[in-house]
Amino acid sequence: MAPTDETSQVAQHPSPFGTTPPAGPPAGDAAGRGGRMPGWLPRAMVLALALIAVFQLGSWAFHQLTGLLINVLIAFFLALAIEPAVSWMAGHGMRRGLATFLVFLGAMVVAAGFVTLLGSMLAGQIIKMVEGFPEYLDSVINWINATFHTDLRRVDIQDSLVHSDWLRKYVQNSATGVLDVSAQVLGGLFQLLTIALFSFYFAADGPRLRRALCSVLPPARQAEVLRAWEIAVDKTGGYLYSRGLMALVSGVAHYVLLQALGIPYAPVLAVWVGLVSQFIPTIGTYLAGALPMLIAFTVNPWYALWVLLFVVIYQQFENYVLQPKLTSKTVDIHPAVAFGSVIAGTALLGAVGALVAIPAVATLQAFLGAYVKRYDVTDDPRVHGHRGRRPGSLLRRARGLRTQRETGEREETESGDE
Repeated sequence: MAPTDETSQVAQHPSPFGTTPPAGPPAGDAAGRGGRMPGWLPRAMVLALALIAVFQLGSWAFHQLTGLLINVLIAFFLALAIEPAVSWMAGHGMRRGLATFLVFLGAMVVAAGFVTLLGSMLAGQIIKMVEGFPEYLDSVINWINATFHTDLRRVDIQDSLVHSDWLRKYVQNSATGVLDVSAQVLGGLFQLLTIALFSFYFAADGPRLRRALCSVLPPARQAEVLRAWEIAVDKTGGYLYSRGLMALVSGVAHYVLLQALGIPYAPVLAVWVGLVSQFIPTIGTYLAGALPMLIAFTVNPWYALWVLLFVVIYQQFENYVLQPKLTSKTVDIHPAVAFGSVIAGTALLGAVGALVAIPAVATLQAFLGAYVKRYDVTDDPRVHGHRGRRPGSLLRRARGLRTQRETGEREETESGDE
């Protein structure tokens, strides 16, 4: 196509500045470059979406596996607790798997015997309490009639209880909750089995587990991991040792009280109080004291009150005197740190956190203590809690100021006289 006259004239028209301006890019190319997406943006968007998906998946998996992780944590601390006994038996020529099995078998036999003895005692006391309940109810009714001048009868009270709406609703709710209770019992048994299996594997394959862990670390890190492992074994054993001592003291103290009151099954009840109050955190004290109170109530209601008072007083003695001393000696942490670690563990993991908080904090403290550089402390009296000023220094300073002031006034008087 031939150019038009106007086009040729524009092209041949010289620039007023003596140069021809460069031709601009075509309109189509400018629009394409200005609206094109950068090449890195799609990849960044895909990467961001992938990271969000991985985070959501990890969060979901963590919440789903929280129960399993807690069981593994409990099993690990149980394996650390039985590690000294298993290592001692393995050091005398016994296979480690057999030694672990014997330790578990002994613990299971002791626990089963205790539960059987306690169950038979509790069943006998419940039967005795049910058989003697009418006589106790008659004595209570007679006391109420004599004190408040009423005319109550046991038959009327029994009829009102049997035909009450509260009892009917309670029976219906109990019947509907049987399946829930059964499911919880089965879940608890499965959880105990899971903890037992993991703790057995951790104890029996302890050397293999340590080798597998050290094989992915350099030699310097291997020494640190092995040292931390040994510290954890010592601190966990010390914690169980302190708990055992407190259980022994608690059992002896409660046995003396129960025997003095003439309450039946005093030895079994004392063992129950000692073990439950020490090895079930948070609510163990209340569970431990409830059973002796119930048995004492079947003998004499006033005995139940005496048991309650003794449990409360002994609990205060244990919390503020016995437990801080034993815990600081065996686990080697300050009582305030032990108390704070139990509160923090309870807030994080509930009862399990309260149980493993003290040995975990003691292990961490002992492990990190090797990396803290310490210096010799100066012999300043303030380090020992003594003030720098000696007694009476303020009085002497006041007297000195008074003497200086009197001297100044005397000099001014003399100068005025002159």
